[in-house]
Amino acid sequence: MVRFSIFGIPVEVQPFFWVTLVLIGGALGADSASAILQTLLFVLAGFISILVHELGHALTVRKFGAQSSIVLQAFGGLAQHSGVHLSRPQAFVVTAAGPLLQIALGLAVWYTLSHLTELKPHASYFFVTLMTISFIWALLNLLPILPLDGGQMLHAILGPKREKITLWTTIICATLIGAGYFMRTGSFFLPIFMGLFAWQAFQALKQKR
Repeated sequence: MVRFSIFGIPVEVQPFFWVTLVLIGGALGADSASAILQTLLFVLAGFISILVHELGHALTVRKFGAQSSIVLQAFGGLAQHSGVHLSRPQAFVVTAAGPLLQIALGLAVWYTLSHLTELKPHASYFFVTLMTISFIWALLNLLPILPLDGGQMLHAILGPKREKITLWTTIICATLIGAGYFMRTGSFFLPIFMGLFAWQAFQALKQKR
């Protein structure tokens, strides 16, 4: 377990966070020193990008008077807060801040790369990976699917009285995206998560009937 603070916000990095990034980064197929280095650079890029995402949430909620902390865990992170009840507009702003700051990071890296004439291969790989993860992670989280940021933002807009709309949106979008991705790529990775999100929303919907 790794623990540290950044901008006064406690951060906890659980072991499975590293394991997940190592596996996604291609560790199982790394058969050379160069491939191992690329995997390590992927892990570093993923760590920075996801931490920035969670910092967007944590720093913003602190502006509203809450105490915040960050946990980086398998397949993502979680920004926690306590000490204040957020209004729906505040919850929307806090939720949106994560992917928006991550997109800003991606744009900053893209701008930097566009003005650099020469980079060593591994440096180029790191920055391109950092940019790619930032854009993909942010856009994925903006999908209107609970418990992703986009689903939380939709819930903040519609409110608890229209929660069924949010749940149905989650079920439909997760099902379509999961099925479409599988038919296009043959990969089960994203569809498994989309199926889980759809199932969780369906169970929540049944409890409201």
